[in-house]
Amino acid sequence: MSWSITMSDRKRPEWAHENRVIKEWPLARLRDYSAPDADPDMIATVILPPQAGHDSSIIDFTADQSQVVVGRESGCHRIYCLDWIGATQETKDAGIDDYMAILRETAELLGGKVNLVGDCQGGWTATIFTALYPERVNTLAIAGAPIDFHAGEPLIRDWVDAIAPGGDMTIYRSVVEANNGVLPGRFLLDGFKALQPDQEFSRSIQLLANLHDAEHVERYRQFEDWFQWTQALPGVFYLWVVEHLFIRNSLIKGELVVEGRIVDLAAIECPLFLMAGQTDHITPADQVWALADYASTPASMIGRQSSTGGHLGLFMGHESLRNHWQVIFKEMAGLSTPTPDDDPEVLTDEPSQPVASKATSARKTPRRKSADVKPAAVSKPAEEAPDAEAAATRISTTRVPAKRTPTEESAASPKPKPPAVGSVGAAESATGIRRQTSPVEEPRSHED
Repeated sequence: MSWSITMSDRKRPEWAHENRVIKEWPLARLRDYSAPDADPDMIATVILPPQAGHDSSIIDFTADQSQVVVGRESGCHRIYCLDWIGATQETKDAGIDDYMAILRETAELLGGKVNLVGDCQGGWTATIFTALYPERVNTLAIAGAPIDFHAGEPLIRDWVDAIAPGGDMTIYRSVVEANNGVLPGRFLLDGFKALQPDQEFSRSIQLLANLHDAEHVERYRQFEDWFQWTQALPGVFYLWVVEHLFIRNSLIKGELVVEGRIVDLAAIECPLFLMAGQTDHITPADQVWALADYASTPASMIGRQSSTGGHLGLFMGHESLRNHWQVIFKEMAGLSTPTPDDDPEVLTDEPSQPVASKATSARKTPRRKSADVKPAAVSKPAEEAPDAEAAATRISTTRVPAKRTPTEESAASPKPKPPAVGSVGAAESATGIRRQTSPVEEPRSHED
C-alpha cells in the first residue's frame, strides 16, 4: 500500500528557495532571486526554464540543486527567472511574438539590458530574442538548446518521422483541436514515456526495493512531483514550434520570421556560453554548438561546457551545477559590472583546445550602465520527459571532452546543414531514482 500511494500521490512541485514575483503576464511570471545587497548597477541575469509541459521550478529543484541559486552565489547577484504559466482558453492562441513581448518588457523592467540564460526551449527562445534585439542582451548562455534541430542523432527523430511523414502536421493539429486549442502537457509526458517504457517499470521496481530508505523515497517524491505534474502549452505556439523549428529547421536556415522580421543569427555578437550533455539524447551537443558557427561573436568570447550527464542533468544535476554553471555564472558576472576591469579576456572553453589567446582576444571598451540603454523602437507584437537518471550513487565528476564542430573553422559563413526529420520535444523519457544499467554503463543519480 505504501508503494502504491508513493507512486500515485502527486502534488504540485514547489520552488525550493524564497523569491518574490515582481511581474506577471497571462503567460509567465517574473521571479526575483536577487541578493539583498546586489549592486543596482550590475546587469541583471534572467533564466528562461524549459517549456515542455512541466513546471518551471526545475531550475530551483531542491535546497542543493538550484541553478538560480548557483548563479546568485557565483556572482550574478541580480538574478531573476521566468516561470511559464500553463495555457488556458484565454491564452491558447498565444504565439512566439507574445513571448518576445514578455522578454522585451522584462529587459525594460530590469534596466534595458540583461544576461539571458536559456535551458532547452528557453535556450532557443533566448537566442531568437538576442538575434532580434542584440542591443538588449549583454551575454547569452544556452543549455541543451536545439539551435540546429537537424544536427546529431536525437532519440526522437524516428518518432517524428513516423508521426509527421514528409512534414505532415495532421496528427499534431488534431491533438490541439481535440483539446480546444491547447496542447496538454500529458500528451507530451505520455510521448516521452512511450519512447522508453522500460524506464517507468524500472523506476517503480527500484522504489519498491528501497521503500524503507527514507532518503530514496523523498528523492523519488520530489522528482515525480515535478515530472508527473504537467501543464498545457498554447496550441498556436506549439504547432509553430513543431513546424518551423523541428520540421523545417528554419532558425538555422535563416528563414524564421518572428515579429515580421527574419531572425538572423549573425546579428548576435555578445559573449556566448554553450552548455551540452555528453549523454543527452534529446539535444545532442552538435545542436547546441551550432550557434557558435552562425553567430558573429569572436571566438575568444565563446565558452563551451560539456557535462557528463544527460538532458535534465544540465539544469539541475550536481555535476553540472558544481563543475560548469559555477564557471559560466562567474564569467558572466565579470561581464556584468559597470566597469570592464574584471572581464574575462577569454571565456572557458572546457571540452576543447583554447580557441584564442589573450593576445588575440577582442579589445575591451568601457561598458555603459544598463540604465543608459535606450529601448529599441519595435512594432507591437502580433498576435521533457527528462532523462533524470537513477541509482543510489552519484555519477563521476570526471570530464570527458565532447565531440564538436570547431568554430575556428567557421570564419567564413557556413552553409546550412541539409534538412532532415526534426525533433518533437525537448525532454526524453523519464528514468528513475535508480534504473537498470548495462554491463558497461555506470549507474547514475536522479540528479543527472
